[in-house]
Amino acid sequence: MKNILKAALTGILISASLVSCQSDLTSLNEDPKHPSVLPSENLLATALFQSSYYMDNPSVNFNNYRFFTQQWAEGQYPQETQYDLVTRNQPRNHFNRMYVYSLNNLRQAKENLKNEVETEDVRTNKMATLEIEEIFIWENLVDTFGDVPYSEAFKPNEILTPKYDDAKTIYIDLIKRIDAVIAAVKPSAKGYGSGDLVYAGSMPKWIKFANSIKLRLGINLADVDPTLAKATVESAIAGGVIASEDDAYKFKYDGNTFSNPVFDNLVASNRDDFVPSEIVINTMNSLSDPRMEKWFTKVGGIYKGGVFGELNDPYSDFSHLNDYFRSSTTASNLLSYAEVNFLKAEAAARGYAAGGTAVDLYATAVTSSMKENGVADATIATYLVANPYNAVNWKQSIGVQAWIAMFNKGLACWNFTRRLDNPTLVNPPKSNLSSVPYRMPYSDQEYVLNGANVNAAASKIGGDKATTKLFWDKF
Repeated sequence: MKNILKAALTGILISASLVSCQSDLTSLNEDPKHPSVLPSENLLATALFQSSYYMDNPSVNFNNYRFFTQQWAEGQYPQETQYDLVTRNQPRNHFNRMYVYSLNNLRQAKENLKNEVETEDVRTNKMATLEIEEIFIWENLVDTFGDVPYSEAFKPNEILTPKYDDAKTIYIDLIKRIDAVIAAVKPSAKGYGSGDLVYAGSMPKWIKFANSIKLRLGINLADVDPTLAKATVESAIAGGVIASEDDAYKFKYDGNTFSNPVFDNLVASNRDDFVPSEIVINTMNSLSDPRMEKWFTKVGGIYKGGVFGELNDPYSDFSHLNDYFRSSTTASNLLSYAEVNFLKAEAAARGYAAGGTAVDLYATAVTSSMKENGVADATIATYLVANPYNAVNWKQSIGVQAWIAMFNKGLACWNFTRRLDNPTLVNPPKSNLSSVPYRMPYSDQEYVLNGANVNAAASKIGGDKATTKLFWDKF
């Protein structure tokens, strides 16, 4: 993996080898270290790294998903758990990482690919890879901010101040784009090589990933457009979603050239601040959850979480994240097998054709999370007997278990808590907001560079506030 990462990403910065030697005099005007056209594969690798690293980043300067779901607490500086999203400009930083560093590279890769020498089938698959990854990032942006620049974005020669598109309209278009790109893929042909740092060119896996994004989109529509939701979810499952941990969308780090963002923020930076919250510790304790042993250290022989939103006692007084999360080589698992199973269980609970009953799919979901975290089969069986599916209150049953299973999977976890309203998250007493966050406010830079459009978007959604719900978060 180390060599692949170095070849694919470092090669963008040291790219002399990408430029053919030329003997004509015109070559004297060319800078071999900064070629005018980068290979699309390098641009893909950069976009995959940037999007994965910053979707998964626990830094207080970025998305703060882990605080929105109240699973991490802060000890020394509790401003972020008190929902201060202004001082560190988290909205600006996440917005820019997704648009400038991720989507922009994919858009440029699509343009460059058109002029690269490939067979028709390989070019089609490479274009499909870029398209699916782009859709994934758009989904992140909509589920983080709501209405965002979409149809007029990335047209600098035509439009300098793009409008903000309606979030549901974007959702519908993303679903159409998924259907179109899946239909175009040539499964038996190759895709990208070393630059595909997730699936290594396996187009069948990219198809499963695309259908899993579609499943996410469909479930999120359940309370606002049940008919479209049902059709979308059933179509995604029938088309083939992530079916094992081997299919999961994981960006793997070599621990040398590139390290896991949790490692970078907790270990490499020597930050003695982040601890598991008492909310997650107490919930898992009450359920006798065996994953605690894998995830957390003990203090004084017990698991003890930090008080969310409060200035806590010394770091040494609380449980810490175990080495399971603190390794430099831990992958960013951004769409996991466990998440897909919980989405399918929810689909069955809502009456959709999901490939099984809610009871069975709930058990499969819990089991897949346990196995992902190395829990023994006998222990899993005991846990399921003690914590069975509750059909009467399925939102609580699935919601709490998904919230636990999605620990350290920020956006996925936030989607479940917003959609199912379980577990109940209480706004901390010293919060800067009137409730827990339901969205990320818009970037402050947009008010300077794209003022008319961002103000119109803010007015349309009911105010550019973290407490304004997304269109699909109906209840």
